Amino acid sequence: MARRAPSPEILIERLGYRFKNAELLTEALTHVSAPNGNGKSYQRLEFLGDRVLGLAISELLFESFPTAPEGELSRRLAELVRRESCAETALAWDVGPHLRIGAGEAQSGERRNPAILADVCESIIGAVFLDGGYDVAKALIGRAFVDKLTAPQRAMRDPKSALQEWAQGRGLPTPVYGVVEQTGPDHAPKFRVVVRVKDAESEFGLGASKRIAEQAAARRLLLREGVWTEETHGDT
Repeated sequence: MARRAPSPEILIERLGYRFKNAELLTEALTHVSAPNGNGKSYQRLEFLGDRVLGLAISELLFESFPTAPEGELSRRLAELVRRESCAETALAWDVGPHLRIGAGEAQSGERRNPAILADVCESIIGAVFLDGGYDVAKALIGRAFVDKLTAPQRAMRDPKSALQEWAQGRGLPTPVYGVVEQTGPDHAPKFRVVVRVKDAESEFGLGASKRIAEQAAARRLLLREGVWTEETHGDT
C-alpha cells in the first residue's frame, strides 16, 4: 500500500509562506522520476532559486557585516550557498516526505539524498520568488539561514581538502592527481602535477614535492572556478 503524502499545510507552516499559486510549490517538490509529472520537475525552479539565493545571501551579508572586507564576505557567501547548507535547510523544512518521486527512488532512500534535498531547497526558493517576489524570497532565506548567517566561519581548509569538498558538494567524483613531469636532481626534485575533476578543465601545479605540487594545482583550480579568490587564497 502506497504511503499517503502528508498535508502540504505542514510544509507551508514551516516555510512561513502561503502560495497564491499552489502549483508552483507542487512543481518545486516534483523530482524528474515522479509518475504523472507531465514532463515537469523542479529543475527549472532550482536554476532560478540558485540565483535568488546567491543574491539574497549577498545582500544579507552586506547588511549584517557593515565593516567586513570583500574577502570575508566572499568566504561567508561561499559557505552559506554550498550544497551542504542547502541540504541542511531542506532537512530543517522536512521536505523529504513531501517530495513527488518515483517508487524506485523512494525505496532507495532518495527522499533523504543530500543532492536532491539541496536542489529542492533552491527550487522552493525559486517558487517563492515567482509567487511572491524578491522581498518575500529574501525573507524566507533570512529565516532559514539566520543561524548560519552569523555563525563563526569554519577553519580554513587546505586546497586539496577544499577541492574535494567542492567536488562532492556538486555530486562529482573525487579529484584525481597525476605527476606530469619530474625534473631536477634527486636531492632537489621539482614536480609538475595535474589535477582533474569531472566537468572542469584540468589545472597544473609545481612544487618541490608531489604533495606541494598537488596543493598548488588544487589551489589554481579553486581560484579559476571562483570558489576561492586571489585576495584571500592567492598566495602559493
